[in-house]
Amino acid sequence: MVTDKSAASTLIHLRDKPLLWQAAAVFAGTVFLAAASYVEVPLVPVPVNLQTLAVTLVGALYGWRLGALTVLAWLAEAAMGMPVLSGGAAGAHHFVGPTAGYLFAFPLAAALTGWLAEQGWSGQRPVLAFVSMILGNAVCLALGAMWLAVSIGPNDAFTSGVFPFLVGGLLKSALGAALLYALFRRKIQKSQ
Repeated sequence: MVTDKSAASTLIHLRDKPLLWQAAAVFAGTVFLAAASYVEVPLVPVPVNLQTLAVTLVGALYGWRLGALTVLAWLAEAAMGMPVLSGGAAGAHHFVGPTAGYLFAFPLAAALTGWLAEQGWSGQRPVLAFVSMILGNAVCLALGAMWLAVSIGPNDAFTSGVFPFLVGGLLKSALGAALLYALFRRKIQKSQ
């Protein structure tokens, strides 16, 4: 087990990199987020996709500040009309529609998982990484359902905006933690 402080924090140490390198990382993160948005199962009113996996991974890998900034940049791309949301959706109208609560929750979820990763809840400790991913998913579901409840009521918001995503959230959290653990192991092997 590695005990140095850098290994317990995020896997990609962007805070110490030049601004141009950080900008490139933000761009790469928005491409990753957009690609994850295209992997979907269309449900109404909220589709199932890999966005929460990507959001929590970006947070855990980039740290809370740059992770949240990356997600905000991706959302800005969507608002400007770039087809980066679920299934290639785009446009500012998504920020007032049924999925708006989830969209607004994404930067918070990235910040939470990023902050937890900086506290050591990352690949070095896969169980804690799993918990941090679950917490990120929970933020998305809670805020998304609250927004959805305004238009369809709390019971229907839970039935269509939370319940169908619980198993997927657990699976995506497990996958995210496993990916973080694999990246951590690879980083350790390279440094030896």
